[in-house]
Amino acid sequence: MFENLREYKILLASKSPRRRELLQQIRLPFSVVSLGGVEEKYPQGLPAHQIPQYLSNLKSDAFMKSMHDNELIITADTLVILNGSVLGKPKNREEAVSMLRRLSGKTHLVITGVTISTLQKRTTFSTETKVKFAELSDSDIEYYVDNFLPYDKAGAYGIQEWIGCVAVEAIEGSFYNVMGLPVHQLIKELRAF
Repeated sequence: MFENLREYKILLASKSPRRRELLQQIRLPFSVVSLGGVEEKYPQGLPAHQIPQYLSNLKSDAFMKSMHDNELIITADTLVILNGSVLGKPKNREEAVSMLRRLSGKTHLVITGVTISTLQKRTTFSTETKVKFAELSDSDIEYYVDNFLPYDKAGAYGIQEWIGCVAVEAIEGSFYNVMGLPVHQLIKELRAF
């Protein structure tokens, strides 16, 4: 399926178990490498929809010095954007509850930026998905946060978890993008790489 990539050792630079699971589903052989210490900062004033691509490139840059000719690295960053405001990963319970209260009853955007790099070539793309949340009660929000601990998830939720069943009224775009990796677009980009 990925004959054009046979010469490469494919590396996924991500701590996300969801990204690992999605790559395994498409039967792409890969190894996971640690990002370690990449500070996910972006220039103030950068438009929200450009931040995920910026950060995926930043992560890729962190590996360039240690990469070999036969390696291909995939990096990604997912953000939730509500009315132009970026909702990253919550730092604590209070922030997670606050984010979910803000998302309750509203439509938000999930954008994942992905970078595919070798020492000779790089391509970066992003995928956007609109997600409409139902109104959530405080008890639903607190139940989710206390039982699923969504501190490693942009916007404080995982669509594949309990909250997805309870909160998501509609989705326009890629479900897997909301999980953290737009697999359909990634396959297209890898085949063309």
